[in-house]
Amino acid sequence: MFIHYIDLAWRSLRQTPLVTFLMILAIAIGIGVTMTTLSVYHMMSMDPIPHKSDRLFSVQLQTMDDGETWRTPDDIPYQLTYTDAINLDALPGEYLRAPMLRSGFSVHLNTVSSKPFIENTRVTGRDFFTMFDLTFLHGNAWTEEQERDAAPVVVIDEEMAKQLFGKTDVVGESVFLGERRQEIVGVTKKWRPTIKFYDLNNGSFGEAERMFAPFSHVKAYDVDTWGNTNAWKFEETRDFNDKMNSEMVWVQFWVQLDTPQQHQAYGDMLMAYMQQQQKLGRFNRESLQYSLQDVNDWMRYNDVISEDNKILVGLSFMFLAVCVANILGLLLAKFMRRAPDVGVRRALGASKRQVFYQHLVEVGVLGLLGGGLGVLFAQLGLLGVSQTYDYYAGLANMDWIMLMSAPLLAISACILAGLYPAWLVCRTTPATHLKVQ
Repeated sequence: MFIHYIDLAWRSLRQTPLVTFLMILAIAIGIGVTMTTLSVYHMMSMDPIPHKSDRLFSVQLQTMDDGETWRTPDDIPYQLTYTDAINLDALPGEYLRAPMLRSGFSVHLNTVSSKPFIENTRVTGRDFFTMFDLTFLHGNAWTEEQERDAAPVVVIDEEMAKQLFGKTDVVGESVFLGERRQEIVGVTKKWRPTIKFYDLNNGSFGEAERMFAPFSHVKAYDVDTWGNTNAWKFEETRDFNDKMNSEMVWVQFWVQLDTPQQHQAYGDMLMAYMQQQQKLGRFNRESLQYSLQDVNDWMRYNDVISEDNKILVGLSFMFLAVCVANILGLLLAKFMRRAPDVGVRRALGASKRQVFYQHLVEVGVLGLLGGGLGVLFAQLGLLGVSQTYDYYAGLANMDWIMLMSAPLLAISACILAGLYPAWLVCRTTPATHLKVQ
């Protein structure tokens, strides 16, 4: 019976090509606009590392004196001081940890044919690669000894390796960061998380770094941050050493805690550290406070999805509702013109339910066609977003969930629009139209 209804729906749509075209176009435009904004919102809100997002924690310490405030939900600075990052990195324990900051260098091969270019660099600990699931194609991360000695080594990704050398197996080759020669000890696969969740201080949706250097380079080579530096009190910083010893916050710190026991033990260790620092004259507050937030909590804490994005999604659904209202009017006119035919069918034995289902199948077919065209419109919309706003370039795409949702949303919207017209036409009194016939 369902196949028969499909055949009747196709015949009916072909009988009124102009009305059919207008309804398909209306639902396609509505779906195109809605799925464009919904896809961007979906990519923004998705878990960037779902298999371990509940085990990676951003560390925050309340370093300010009593009476000082910070513009965060819980009044704790987003980042750490360099002193605290170094001290936390040295704490004992079998867990992964990664102090980090965003910096950058002029990169070249010190040859006539090598044109220098500016490259963002993640200066971090060697555990970073394991914690955030970077895969090595060649070589590996620097060793603990190289980290301790601030050895002139770097890790780059395959894209950068091809850009510099035309190949990926470049372990042992040298690259210059400014005037400093660095040995390449590892090459990773291209790593481009949709959300730069590990460093939300420098743009939530910026491109991930392609080059990585040991965190010990900060002190050894005066590597300063290219990200945010904030302070809560006046301090005279005449040189970089003064900045490292100051109460300025400019370093991020992440830990991986795999069990509740590890989480509790690490929290106790943080509190003990803060108490020890308080005795040295820091953390001058009545109550010491720290925060450990996992990946998804950290994104909510930093308002990765702004209210503007939520409003845009709401407006797009309102636009879809307008399209549905227009389709409802067209369906009402079309179905009521078919009342005489329905009256004959009813007289020949068709039930109200059969007539109702027949018309719902027709609007479902209409939604399927409109949804397919709507996906194309959405792709054009996402292309426009990526071309217009570089910030959203990595988000302007549809994954399989959105691709499947588009036709389902279109069919549902059309069925919603067709409920009243279908109900109205199935209540047709056969005798009325048979007299006219």
